[in-house]
Amino acid sequence: MLSDATLSYGEDLAPALLGLDALYADEQGKGEHGAGGDIERLVVLNMSTTHRPLELPSYAAARERFAELRATCASLPEPDRRLYYAQVCDSAISFATWRESGLPFPDQIAGFLHVPANAATGEELDGLKAAMRPILADLGYSGDLASQFTAWEDRLRIQPEDVRAVLDDLLSAAWDRTVDVLEIPSERSDGMRVETVSGVPYNAMCDYSRRLIRLNIEPILTLPGLRHLAVHEGYPGHYVQFKRREVGYAAGISPADVLLSVVNTASSTTFEGIADVGLDVIGWQSDLDDRVGALLARYRSGIGTRAAWRLHAEGWSPERVREELIRDALVGGEGWVDARMRFISRHDRAALIWSYWHGEPSVSKVWSQVRDHSERRKAYFAYAYDRMHSPQSLTFFPG
Repeated sequence: MLSDATLSYGEDLAPALLGLDALYADEQGKGEHGAGGDIERLVVLNMSTTHRPLELPSYAAARERFAELRATCASLPEPDRRLYYAQVCDSAISFATWRESGLPFPDQIAGFLHVPANAATGEELDGLKAAMRPILADLGYSGDLASQFTAWEDRLRIQPEDVRAVLDDLLSAAWDRTVDVLEIPSERSDGMRVETVSGVPYNAMCDYSRRLIRLNIEPILTLPGLRHLAVHEGYPGHYVQFKRREVGYAAGISPADVLLSVVNTASSTTFEGIADVGLDVIGWQSDLDDRVGALLARYRSGIGTRAAWRLHAEGWSPERVREELIRDALVGGEGWVDARMRFISRHDRAALIWSYWHGEPSVSKVWSQVRDHSERRKAYFAYAYDRMHSPQSLTFFPG
């Protein structure tokens, strides 16, 4: 259980985060935050019905308030909370500084997310391609990697008119697998529905407030890809994260900051990593096609960081970045490339792609400690899901 001091701290932190969000929303010409999700804000989801934004007249005032909160958290009794909340405050100060006077792109990555500010290297990307080739060969695909993936994608492709039904079935199966290993504190009827969209800057999005997974049908979609999305956006991914946090706050075991989904912050990387590790949690990485799909997802996160770095740190033109993505994407077609370009072209989202690249490996390091020890999993799930974490604070879980 978290201390009363930490629960009280969350009551102070949540309004400050909402206040920073309100400052940014005003700058963007947006109004007050409603109950629904808004991907163009700093706080993209607000599950609270009682917390109000702290009135902050300027980004300078925001930096001052988060400096105060950073000093306050140093006295909290839980070591992981002291570290995590200090990082959240540093993220908020970096965000306010960026909006007030600008930050170089590498400093945005490091300051917002607390991860290394460099793109995936050629060696890392080559290593992922080398890991996929023998699995594809075992599946019967020959030729170079591009030829292997063309045939693999053709065999496993789901047509746009079928994706909603297929994803619904996968979500149902993922729910069943999840409840076997992890408590979902709700009925199945509360779960996610699928809405297909196009022209958006994402492949899929969990709109928890409306219980919708918004699925972009412009990319070429495969069965392993949809299975990954069912887990990542649904169970035991983002839906379960939000539900447990919402219920945890109502039960008095989670602090108020869990009610907010904030981007460009210390928790962004673990938020994505917990969702990706869900594939292993429910046993959907043993099939060869799923192993290819998991490696492919990581590879595409890597080339996403490289593309964002080219655009914002090296000054490449969007056309040149797009050409490189098309050359190296392997699957997904131009629809995937277009969605990725929309994402990395947004000044307030470009750094966030690093959370996908670092998420799965940072969470896997901790999950691997309990993966084969069922008696320790309940404690791990409570620690990982019921409070917010950075990659660094997650490692405080007893190993």
